Amino acid sequence: MQKTTAAPAAGKKTFDLILTAMAISLVFVATQLLNIRLPIAANGGLVHLGTGMLFIISMLFGPKKGAIAAAVGMGLFDLINGWTLWAPITFVARGLQGYIVGQIAWSAGRMGGSKTFNIIAAVASIPVMVAVYYVGEAIIFGNFIIPAASIPGNLIQNAVGLLVAIPVVIALKKVPFFKRGL
Repeated sequence: MQKTTAAPAAGKKTFDLILTAMAISLVFVATQLLNIRLPIAANGGLVHLGTGMLFIISMLFGPKKGAIAAAVGMGLFDLINGWTLWAPITFVARGLQGYIVGQIAWSAGRMGGSKTFNIIAAVASIPVMVAVYYVGEAIIFGNFIIPAASIPGNLIQNAVGLLVAIPVVIALKKVPFFKRGL
């Protein structure tokens, strides 16, 4: 009798698909359920827990899942909540942010297990996210002054996300599922 390896490979692909879908859902729900519009300016943005979830997923599952979950989850939030014009910008900005966080947190075989590198990863991703939103808004508004009003809100949102994500990742890395890696 011949042994086949197709079933385990198919099972892993299915598990990977389910995990990615759940990650997208978690980012979307975290963004949707608790968001506070900042009174900084007309386009001052939102503070929400989606950024924290982006950091958590990227640190726990790596750059690919981080990028997909962030781009699709937050892009979907924009589409559903009347921020349609921002959806393409969000898709790019958050996808890059999730990728950068995951890439740094998972570098050199760390798999998100280093608190120091997780913080470095999140901090390193912030200028990219801010720059993409700035350029996108400059295109939307037709000038480079108005988008500057969004920068403080973006920085606050990322700071809140980092403060939420680091303790959660530290706690989850103690769970056997996350100790073994994926």
